[in-house]
Amino acid sequence: MISRITSTASADQLIDELISVHGDLMFHQSGGCCDGSAPMCYNKGEFYLGQADVEIGIVRNTRFYMSAEQFSYWEHTHITLDAIKGTGGQFSLERPTGMRFIIRSRLYTDDEWEYLKDHPVKNCG
Repeated sequence: MISRITSTASADQLIDELISVHGDLMFHQSGGCCDGSAPMCYNKGEFYLGQADVEIGIVRNTRFYMSAEQFSYWEHTHITLDAIKGTGGQFSLERPTGMRFIIRSRLYTDDEWEYLKDHPVKNCG
């Protein structure tokens, strides 16, 4: 199965740490404003999703969302959620840990894209 998002061992470790403190989580890929375009980590249900959001996949049993408008720019790229040293977004749960989530991306291969064209993202609305 071809996924739209995966995570690194570093991201998995940080997710596990945050789950142990906060319980179930969710991610939303920020589209700018205060925190640039960083993946934001919230308690599950803390960020209100609407018709303008899509679910692009699940990492570490945690759903990952972004706005449909932003997804239209990213739909041809595979996203890898990673965690590095630094300060997370001011509203993101990892902020006090000394780590921050980032995304890395690569273009899909032709075979991956052929598969994904027939498997659209889930609209949240």
